[in-house]
Amino acid sequence: MPLILLIAALLVLRFFEVWKFAALSWWWIVGLMVFAFVWFEYVEKLLGWDKKKAHDEDAKRRQARVKGSFEKRK
Repeated sequence: MPLILLIAALLVLRFFEVWKFAALSWWWIVGLMVFAFVWFEYVEKLLGWDKKKAHDEDAKRRQARVKGSFEKRK
């Protein structure tokens, strides 16, 4: 997510030609976009991080459900 925010900030700063970003080549921004695409589409899946995030979310939901069911019984 920080990578996406960085790309968005660079786009805005380059577009409005703010400070030293006016001299920044558009190719740097496009390169970051390509890197982000490759990272999120291939590398994360290759390392299994996308499934780990989904598993962690399921575990949190499961814990909340168990905690809720025990509180109702008391």
